[in-house]
Amino acid sequence: MCEDWIADFSDHIRKRFPSLENRIDDHKIAYLDGPGGYQVPERVLDAMRDYLKKSNANRHGRFKTSEETDALILEARRIFADFFNCSPEEVVFGANMTTMNFMLAQALRNKIKDGDKILITQLDHEGNRAPWEDLEDEGAVVEEIEIDREELTIDMEDFRDKLSEETKLLALTHASNAVGTIPEVGKMVDKAHSVGAYTVIDAVHYAAHFPIDVEDLETDFLLSSAYKYFGPHVGVMYAKEKVLDELNTLKVKPQKDSPPDKFETGTLNHEGIAGAIEAVRFIAEVGKEYSSLVDVESERSKRRKDIATGLNIFEKYERILTDKLVEGLSQIPEINLYRPPSHVRCTSTVSFTHELYSAEEIASYLGDRGIFVWDGDFYATRLVKVLGLQEKGGLVRVGVSPYNTLEEIERTIEALSDHGSMKEELD
Repeated sequence: MCEDWIADFSDHIRKRFPSLENRIDDHKIAYLDGPGGYQVPERVLDAMRDYLKKSNANRHGRFKTSEETDALILEARRIFADFFNCSPEEVVFGANMTTMNFMLAQALRNKIKDGDKILITQLDHEGNRAPWEDLEDEGAVVEEIEIDREELTIDMEDFRDKLSEETKLLALTHASNAVGTIPEVGKMVDKAHSVGAYTVIDAVHYAAHFPIDVEDLETDFLLSSAYKYFGPHVGVMYAKEKVLDELNTLKVKPQKDSPPDKFETGTLNHEGIAGAIEAVRFIAEVGKEYSSLVDVESERSKRRKDIATGLNIFEKYERILTDKLVEGLSQIPEINLYRPPSHVRCTSTVSFTHELYSAEEIASYLGDRGIFVWDGDFYATRLVKVLGLQEKGGLVRVGVSPYNTLEEIERTIEALSDHGSMKEELD
């Protein structure tokens, strides 16, 4: 991979993000906090402002701005149908992944009887654990699939042992937001369906890094949050139409009783949806502009292919930076990496601990230098506890995103290698 390509891509992407010009003291900010939420391109800001300025209205009115809002929602469903590879009627909007998942759990509770089993995993964010644990009050039996601590992924043998005819739901992550691991989701969904269980996938972390194909996964539900892939704070869910159609959702009586409307309570975040549309269009635009860099098989539509291409290009670029980061951190004796081995698929998220300082201290030290990273458990609370890191303050998490640069990675490695400055500030 030539350096010229890397520099050209970096410059081309970064100029679209106005927040990248921000500074803290004398430092230009390195936004390595992507797993907690991406920065947004100018076009997303423009779309939200334009909607509020020109089309701000509620839906189903007999006047221009309301009709424009109806058209906006319809276009959003079509765009996210290409993003997920589904039909527009299977795209549902809401507040965020966690809120939507609690609503989904309540819709499914009548399908889960006393003694029925729900499987969750130790790898998951609490947003895909807590809603299902709450159903224990309804008589469900919640069991936890363990992780393989060496490979930091789901223990497939434990999964097979716990899956049974009594299993009525499997909730699992598409990618760990704490350590980046991508488990064998397709195989697990197939196994769960073979015993008649529903499947719910948390794709919040995965969606920023790889194309999603619900047709291939055949999952019943898949949840994401647009702010994790260049958009505003809007939840977007894929819901298999025939499955959602049979559920009793939380809604007011006059609300439509057909998908996807039956799940969308109240007035949606229209300006947020306008921004989410532009986030996906941004991904597709990059795919179109850099299509020569990756090979993507033909898709259901040109836009779907551009979206998949854009995400694959992002991943290719991120991989270069991530390899540099991992190599540099591996040379620092006090750092212990928490990352799956090379044969296990993972995202560009890199987490670690420091033998001399807590995760909070490291994050504060880097933050003072304009290097923004996360510390703690990131709501992957169970995973951090199983790894024995909770009482030590959890992990330091560095998220490599398409707008990051090799220079920012080098700054991070250099700061963590500067033992003198760390000792002076943290001891």
